[in-house]
Amino acid sequence: MSIPTVEIAPSVLAANFARLGEDIAAVERGGARMLHVDVMDGHFVPNISIGVPVVSSLRKATTLVLDVHLMIAAPERYVEAFADAGADMISVHQEATPHLDRVLAAIQERDIEAGVVINPATPVAALSEVLPAVDFVLVMSVNPGFGGQKFIPGSLEKLRQLKELRSRYNYDYRIEVDGGLGPDNVAEAVRAGAEIIVAGTSVFHTPDPAEAVRRMRQMASEALAQKV
Repeated sequence: MSIPTVEIAPSVLAANFARLGEDIAAVERGGARMLHVDVMDGHFVPNISIGVPVVSSLRKATTLVLDVHLMIAAPERYVEAFADAGADMISVHQEATPHLDRVLAAIQERDIEAGVVINPATPVAALSEVLPAVDFVLVMSVNPGFGGQKFIPGSLEKLRQLKELRSRYNYDYRIEVDGGLGPDNVAEAVRAGAEIIVAGTSVFHTPDPAEAVRRMRQMASEALAQKV
């Protein structure tokens, strides 16, 4: 799967679950081509959220790319279930499994894009052995587990490092960032190297989610054009 330019990936964690279909339709009208789906187990992160049945329902409700982010312990136990539910992309945390290479390979064996995620306290260097193989890298710019947190500025340096490493070694991963992103910092994240911007509260907690996506897409495109 090749998705050009910078993408805004609305996070359904921030959507209104009583009218989820309407919210998804709204971000589609705004030009979103991806949905970010946060799966939390109450163990790896201090919250419980979406599980396999919701991902399966989302797959039936939309043709958008489903970017499933597993914030769970032992993600290798659940790859098959989320693959069967209809995920197009699955990301797992470097901190969540001692078998990172194995679980990433298992995802790719299902013809699903495999991503690796790092928390704010985890350095990019911790990914040195898997960067040649992953399809995308997700930088958490907040501590995972809750929506609505403030962006951690040090995340920008991680985006720059990932961009530089990709260029230096001719790697092929995309760079994603998640947490505290909105109109005030989307351009800065894109200039640092981000190609997929996860946005929850700044999309779904606005009067017009479609317009929020359009605005951030425009800001991202302008920032991309300015990159040197």
